[in-house]
Amino acid sequence: MTAYPKTHALMARGAAFLGTEHAVLCGAMSWVSERHLVAAISNAGGFGVIACGAMTPELLDTEIAATKALTGKPFGVNLITMHPGLFDLIEVCSRHRVGHVVLAGGIPPKGSVEAIKAFGAKVIVFAPTLALAKKLFRQGADALVIEGSEAGGHIGPVSTSVLAQEFLPELAADHVVFVAGGIGRGMGIAAYLEMGASGVQLGTRFACASESIAHPAFKAAFFRANARDAITSVQVDPRLPVIPVRALRNKGSEEFTAKQIEVAKLLDEGAVDMGAAQLQIEHFWAGALRRAVIDGDVERGSVMAGQSVGMVSKEEPVQAIMDELMTECEAALTRA
Repeated sequence: MTAYPKTHALMARGAAFLGTEHAVLCGAMSWVSERHLVAAISNAGGFGVIACGAMTPELLDTEIAATKALTGKPFGVNLITMHPGLFDLIEVCSRHRVGHVVLAGGIPPKGSVEAIKAFGAKVIVFAPTLALAKKLFRQGADALVIEGSEAGGHIGPVSTSVLAQEFLPELAADHVVFVAGGIGRGMGIAAYLEMGASGVQLGTRFACASESIAHPAFKAAFFRANARDAITSVQVDPRLPVIPVRALRNKGSEEFTAKQIEVAKLLDEGAVDMGAAQLQIEHFWAGALRRAVIDGDVERGSVMAGQSVGMVSKEEPVQAIMDELMTECEAALTRA
């Protein structure tokens, strides 16, 4: 008998889709969501997701194999749609029989959803508008993550609570929909499950788990921060549409502004096209994030964090975090 009967009843569809005990995905955080954290989340009954980010196919191949060595439970792989080697990365997922692939960072390019479904995997997508969500489902997506602006990393402009009210009444009856962005406690999970979500996705809450390889200085920055410290990046040039990024305020935020001015100048001069310009921005973030997560440079690196960062106060094992979230969620549903 489950210890969380009300929670699991509302999560049943999401858990069946993921093949997990709890319908709780871990957001794919570049450099953080690697083999150790991914395996720990899957072993704790959730669904770990490898953040492929800017990895080469060879690196992804190694990471999937290493994750399989640490868990026999289901996990997924998050691929960035603008990665120049997207179809090679899909091929790597195919060789490893990855069960779920998350396509993030933009509209899936032609043929990508089909290529993933061809080897039997489920496709999870993001959509910032209801019209796009419906279109992606028609084109074969199996599940959707709606992510509000409270989230860490790359974000859209609308809050989680507004997206949930807009999307769930239209989609939840017929589709698997996960809600993400700013969720830090079980009561938040309960609220979205009651609105019809099949499950939730959390990133910030797991970033400082004991199993996370993030540098101690990176974790300490999370413990010091509160919600208002997690700010969004500013777009400098309207011709260079940059997806805003939410991270803790530091010198790195200023350096990103300078980087945009530099790339906009290259665009002006015709030295790069728009695709190459946006890729330069992506590489900037990958490098800045690595400096923070791996090297511990929390002054000049990018300390990506959601607004739920104020609810992260100590380092603890993934299992303890998961147990606390599920206990809080069950208590909230029981009170309701």
